[in-house]
Amino acid sequence: MSEPSTRPCDTGTRAASAAPEAPVFSPAAVVASCVGFVLIGVLQALYGPSIPAFRREFGLSPAAAGLGLSAHFVGGVAGVLLFDRLYGRLGNRQILGASYLLMAVGAAGFAWAPNWPVALATALLGGLGFGGIDYGLNQLFAVGFGHRSTAMLNVLNAHFGIGAILGPALVGTVGAGHYPAIFLGFALVNLPLLLCLKGVRDRAPQPSDAAGDAGGGQALVRGLASVLAVFVALYVLHVGIEAGVGGWEPTHLETVGYGAGTAATATSVYWLMMTVGRFLVAPIALRFSPQAIITVSCAGMTCCLLLASVAGLAPYAYAGVGLFIAPVFPTGLPWLHRTAPRARRAGAMVIAASMVGGVAAGPALGKAIECSGVRAVPLLLGAVSALCLAATRWLIRATRPR
Repeated sequence: MSEPSTRPCDTGTRAASAAPEAPVFSPAAVVASCVGFVLIGVLQALYGPSIPAFRREFGLSPAAAGLGLSAHFVGGVAGVLLFDRLYGRLGNRQILGASYLLMAVGAAGFAWAPNWPVALATALLGGLGFGGIDYGLNQLFAVGFGHRSTAMLNVLNAHFGIGAILGPALVGTVGAGHYPAIFLGFALVNLPLLLCLKGVRDRAPQPSDAAGDAGGGQALVRGLASVLAVFVALYVLHVGIEAGVGGWEPTHLETVGYGAGTAATATSVYWLMMTVGRFLVAPIALRFSPQAIITVSCAGMTCCLLLASVAGLAPYAYAGVGLFIAPVFPTGLPWLHRTAPRARRAGAMVIAASMVGGVAAGPALGKAIECSGVRAVPLLLGAVSALCLAATRWLIRATRPR
């Protein structure tokens, strides 16, 4: 497709040519947004390693201590839905600024909480800010960079992975007993990002405008409700795989004969490969469509999960799963926006669904493992991955321009 500058001069061309004069993000704001995603990755990853300290300080059972992360995720889903309601009514700077402040206040409150109910309330408050940043920046990156949106979304979400790696490393270095200082330091690091919000355009282009910039045009979709439902299913399933591997890989590897240290290292490599995969796919996204990238990703992670059932290949196969699953979340958003440019809430639906998938994966997979045993973990996840591939193929057919 020709670049806009080669088309006859009309209103759409003038709008496209004006876009470089008023970008959605200044270079400094792009950097600050990536730092923001590092921070939400850190926040999500801080709760798990700090659980032993929560239990000692508040006298908690393991289940009660785990409610800290659950409260964070509940707040995250609520934050996505709340800020989706405010998107377009408030300026982008107000939404992002409020989200950073909520994360800071929530983290500081968690650090100073005198009892566990207050700690849970502040974790939920921080989760609200987490959801606002996750939704707000993903939404703006999906429509704010034209044909580069897919690449930029992968870069943005790769920084979440960096934060998810840094969080446990920070707790391990400082010590779980010093978690109040870690959460308080996290709260303070949020505040300088407020100064960079002046580089964010207060009114972003609508998804329908971004669709034209992306070069894909608007797909003429029949049965839009069904398409959106399958997109939501794809996000729930693939995040379930992501959380399932992260949660059960160590147990599976120990069951098939690996030591605890090796299993833990292999799980860290899985998360590392997910981060690396998003950086690697950024230049690929400039040449290939989101549909092609997600198809290859789902096929690749299905094959790797099947290979993980072979004990000698399992650690390497799980690393491959991390590499292949990496692009699915960020690459699907521009495809969704081009498919349903006027269904503004579609992005909020799939981002909220991804969080629900992460919460539901634990008990659902645990119940399946009770029936089939730990050795079946990769096969169970492989079946879910095959469903992701089937959903992707269906979406390609349903969203093909007619």
